Amino acid sequence: MKNTKFTHSLMAIVLGSVLVSGSALAQESLLNKATSVADSAGAKIDSSMKKVDGYMDDSATTAKVKSALVEDKAIKSTDISVVTEKGVVTLSGFVSSQAQAERAVAAAGKVEGVKSVSDKLHVKDEATQSVKAYAGDTATTSELKAKLLADDIVPSRHVKVETTDGVVQLSGTVKTQAQSERAESIAKAIDGVKSVKNDLAVKP
Repeated sequence: MKNTKFTHSLMAIVLGSVLVSGSALAQESLLNKATSVADSAGAKIDSSMKKVDGYMDDSATTAKVKSALVEDKAIKSTDISVVTEKGVVTLSGFVSSQAQAERAVAAAGKVEGVKSVSDKLHVKDEATQSVKAYAGDTATTSELKAKLLADDIVPSRHVKVETTDGVVQLSGTVKTQAQSERAESIAKAIDGVKSVKNDLAVKP
């Protein structure tokens, strides 16, 4: 009987130890999971905050670069576009000389927060361009539309005009080949037009 009681007591102690250990392991597991979830959530928040900070930094850098270009009277900044991504500034648009392009790049590079400058500026030499050519493609398009409208042969309402770098593109429909050739002839006669791409469809 004593041995039996002793055995039962021993089993009870062992079982209790197992239960206590199991409980401790369960608690430790829950604690580890909670810590892992918290760490993951913290990492996501940190990542989101870094993205926001990065965007804010780029916006601030763009504003500083634009300000620097405006302050430099030797640079015609109104034709220059500024974009910043991760500290890399891209300048695009038009300047009147290569010297202005280099000056703009140098000015942007001196701004705090700028890691590097990508130069995509195009030189537009004012001295060698006629007044109409310098006015740009929009002026050429407007002038051509006005002449087509005043012409008795070409059905101008059916003709679409687009100008890119002095190249005029005619599209739409006309009733005869003669109307198509007339529209092309009017376009070629305009000062500043380099060439004409005639995509007019003849539909009697």
